[in-house]
Amino acid sequence: MDNRTIGILGGGQLGRMLVEAAHRLNVKTLILDAPGSPAKQINALHAHVDGSFASADSIREIAARCDVLTYEIEHIDTKVLEELDAAGTVELQPSWKTVRVIQDKYLQKAHLIEAGVNTAESLPVTAATPEGLVEIGATLGYPFMLKSRTLAYDGRGNYVVKNADAIPGALEALKDRPLYAEKWAAFTKELAVMVVRTKTGECISYPTVETVHEDNICKLVYAPANVGAGTREKARRLAEKAVGSFWGAGVFGVEMFLLADGSLLINELAPRPHNSGHYTIEACATSQYEAHIRAITGLPLRAHSTALSTPSTHAIMLNLLGPSTFDIARAALDTKGATIHLYGKTEAKVGRKMGHVTVIAGSMSEAEYQIAPLVKMFDDEKQGRSVGVAIPQEAAAAGPAPRNPVVAIIMGSDSDLPVMKAGAEILKMFGVDFDVTIVSAHRTPDRMCTFAKEARARGLKAIIAGAGGAAHLPGMVAAMCTLPVIGVPVKGSVLDGVDSLHSIVQMPRGVPVATVAINNSTNAALLALRIISAENSELGRELRTKLQKYVEDMEAEVNVKIDKLETGGWEDYVVKK
Repeated sequence: MDNRTIGILGGGQLGRMLVEAAHRLNVKTLILDAPGSPAKQINALHAHVDGSFASADSIREIAARCDVLTYEIEHIDTKVLEELDAAGTVELQPSWKTVRVIQDKYLQKAHLIEAGVNTAESLPVTAATPEGLVEIGATLGYPFMLKSRTLAYDGRGNYVVKNADAIPGALEALKDRPLYAEKWAAFTKELAVMVVRTKTGECISYPTVETVHEDNICKLVYAPANVGAGTREKARRLAEKAVGSFWGAGVFGVEMFLLADGSLLINELAPRPHNSGHYTIEACATSQYEAHIRAITGLPLRAHSTALSTPSTHAIMLNLLGPSTFDIARAALDTKGATIHLYGKTEAKVGRKMGHVTVIAGSMSEAEYQIAPLVKMFDDEKQGRSVGVAIPQEAAAAGPAPRNPVVAIIMGSDSDLPVMKAGAEILKMFGVDFDVTIVSAHRTPDRMCTFAKEARARGLKAIIAGAGGAAHLPGMVAAMCTLPVIGVPVKGSVLDGVDSLHSIVQMPRGVPVATVAINNSTNAALLALRIISAENSELGRELRTKLQKYVEDMEAEVNVKIDKLETGGWEDYVVKK
């Protein structure tokens, strides 16, 4: 398809998957890395270059034998790349300038800030002394992150400085490294977006995913991320803005933090395919590896190329880390929807990425169910192991407590919110955690299906659905889940909400929907609480007590009114009321 030869600096697992994608397109690849590296194992068609991707001589050797030079790792000699670019003997994608900026994490942050991209506040460490870090602590506050500017990955080269007393230990752990300090980000989730930058500068992004890290190494990736559609879109736009500020073509991995207020901060970028994009091999029309090959060679690539294969496609990726991973891989062979990738590495060091498993399903709850036994095996095998630099519990506690919504209030349009607000206030008064969102049966049918199918797996116990007009939302959600659904007919501009009431109450046999009076979300919330209170759980018992008090308070309030009416007479009562 393309008669040019691509040289790849680095022959690890990313290079291996790049070779697989290139060969499907009949694109020739040459690898620079040690003999027997993972990428060389599956490309025995050509004589490769044995050497280090950090060696200027080895880079010159492979550059002389290829047309396009790309990278699967950013820890390379950019001086020789600059030299090759000036000579014009080989095309570099992405540009050496991009690699140079990104491989120095402080320069990367400064570049993003200059480009107007939200990222954590950072300061250079000009004096790696206790006094110098005390000054930084006074500026950034505690805790703050002390990081190596270069050669840092998977938590290596990072240190959490909890207070001034931790400074000597931080300096000892990161001695002889160029350092910078970063303001602590109390995030609620870690998100990632893979972005493809074409030769024309166009940026095309994959869906936003959620990444879960343990000991600073990625453990799981959920695609798409379990956040609101608005947040996913905002993350994609931010990632594209960040990547658009660099030079050259290829795939970029963009990691970011989601904060409690809903804002996003870029954590860091990689100028290459990324661990958080492995899921794209099975879940998307075009994998991140094929997209990289297409981008750097100028082959066609459009927005639909990076979409999930179907609107209902959901994926979870589990990294397989050394030393004990092959039992999990064997078990994955018997797991519905699972695909196993092993990287051909011979030595299974602790924390080393030996492979990954991706599970594909029609909903996230189904994917979680399928992968759960493999995750349990991973957790059981990991007990007693320690990898990287763990964030202390005291520092981790700086973030907000996790939410556990048990009721969801959904509505077909934001115009229904004034009606549904009363129900939200009831739930808030009872101290019950809940979500409020828009789920339209007609405008966002895929979102409605996903919401309904995943509701129970998310821990929800009841759903309150407000709808006006044709009012299909409560019945459609009830048809796709087994949770109690309570419909609230919303009064529209015509027919006074009677049309909605009739629509919600006329459910066919087998699809029960409880229905309250028109615009009465208060009763819907109280009914949801009564349903949950029937549980023999701590929450159920707590709600039974609160509901009893609520009924007693209502009775007391009415008795006061009765007393005033009977004592003062109806005329005085009407005037004072």
